[in-house]
Amino acid sequence: MQGQPMVIMGDDAQRVKDKDAQEHNISAARAVSDAVRSTLGPKGMDKMLVDDMGDVTITNDGVTILEKMDIDNPTAEMIVEVAETQEDEAGDGTTTAVAIAGELLKNAEDLLEQDIHPTAVIKGYNLASERARQFVDAEAVEVDPDDEELVRSVAETSMTGKSAEIDKEQLSGLLYEALRAVSVDADDGSTVVDVANINIETQTGRAVSESELLKGATVSKDPVLDSMPTEFDDADVLLLNEAVEVEEASADTSVSIDSPDQLQSFLDQEEEQLKEKVEQIKASGADVVLCQKGIDDMAQHYLAKEGILAVRRVKKSDIEFLKEVLGAAIVTDLDSLSAADLGRGSIRRDVEDELFYIEGLDETAHGVTLILRGSTDHVVDELERGVTDALDVAAQTISDGRVLPGGGAIEVEVADQLRNYADSVSGREQLAIEAFADSLELVPRVLAENAGLDPIDTLVDLRSAHESGNNRTGLNVLSGDLENSLDAGVVETAHAKEQAISSATEAANLVLKIDDIISAGDLSTDKGDEGGAGGPGGAGGMGGMGGMGGMM
Repeated sequence: MQGQPMVIMGDDAQRVKDKDAQEHNISAARAVSDAVRSTLGPKGMDKMLVDDMGDVTITNDGVTILEKMDIDNPTAEMIVEVAETQEDEAGDGTTTAVAIAGELLKNAEDLLEQDIHPTAVIKGYNLASERARQFVDAEAVEVDPDDEELVRSVAETSMTGKSAEIDKEQLSGLLYEALRAVSVDADDGSTVVDVANINIETQTGRAVSESELLKGATVSKDPVLDSMPTEFDDADVLLLNEAVEVEEASADTSVSIDSPDQLQSFLDQEEEQLKEKVEQIKASGADVVLCQKGIDDMAQHYLAKEGILAVRRVKKSDIEFLKEVLGAAIVTDLDSLSAADLGRGSIRRDVEDELFYIEGLDETAHGVTLILRGSTDHVVDELERGVTDALDVAAQTISDGRVLPGGGAIEVEVADQLRNYADSVSGREQLAIEAFADSLELVPRVLAENAGLDPIDTLVDLRSAHESGNNRTGLNVLSGDLENSLDAGVVETAHAKEQAISSATEAANLVLKIDDIISAGDLSTDKGDEGGAGGPGGAGGMGGMGGMGGMM
């Protein structure tokens, strides 16, 4: 056996090692990054995504693009997780995080070609990431939750470049009002924002400028009978999670009826049971019943006779939100119903929108609904994505209390400080720190590129401004000029930037640490390729990125 290789894998298994594996992984990760780079900034372009069912999504939201792309490459999926983590933790900055991760790997590849070991690159990136987040914190500007102008600027910056941009001033005002309505002061002096108490509803057929904020909730249902009242200035509302119907037997039961009198007696008994349920509702003092389950036709009749508004099959999420809005309890058993379970609210019916508008009257009640309007489904879907991101970053601003100048200003400043820091680091890690600094400057370069400006000239001018001490100077992509981003209202949250740097670094380091790929099947996603995996060690076959091929 001496001199002969030991075969330990199956015939269909493939293995990619060392530099081939690194090239393979870096190419896959960069393909994901390149797919979303053109969406960055106010002048970013949109992507049209068509799924297997033919449904179309038009968006420039990074995480939405990556989630809807048909990605079947494990390395690429790791980069998609960067966007998902950024979305979950910070609410915005997904494209920035993915773009930086791709650039870190691109620059790392150059270092690997110079025979710098991956562990040295990883160590340098970790040092740079930690120091970069310290620089971000040092450059952050404290913001008071009552500083409406600054909080709204953060929301408007997030919406710029998206479909919400045209009406961003009006929308940012609605967002700020909504956030203040659900904010409470904590014992330690900080402000806690309960975003869960802000509901977003969409409506088509009207202009975006007609969007509004309701200090309450909406229910997209009709009354069970048209004869029921639909408006109350001060109503006692019952939230019911029990069917107002004849109770079914707990086991299979057969009833033998021998005469019409027996049938009538059986029907009378059911009617009495329904009357009793309605009487329990009436005795509690309820003016309105919002029921998560069904309401029998006979019960509807008796409720209408009592002047009680009843709505059935209300969504569970709406019932739970109404609990907060009205300060009511969700009743699951009418036998235990009391007046204390009811909530107080005003109710009106909008016939045009086919909605019930419900506002809470109790002081302990809280919850608001942002009603977004647009001309088509595609418009309101993208509007909702943009407003949701803006809501998250504005909430983060109020709770975290730190903001940064946008327009690439913070990236250029941190990159400049990282280069100074690199001079104090010995060993090959110094080169990795410098590469990290270059990677951060991708943001102003792409902003300029997407705006049709020269990225090199823009970056040179930005570096010069920052070296002169103008550390808040960023690119105004609308005018093409360099200016103080904070004064111009181009503002980002410090938490989102810290999260983007952290997530991008960890993802890049995870990819760099892999030097061996062992696959049980064909590594190539291009099944029509004659050469199997193709390329060196099977790396070239990943070029199509599976389902991403059509997106590149």
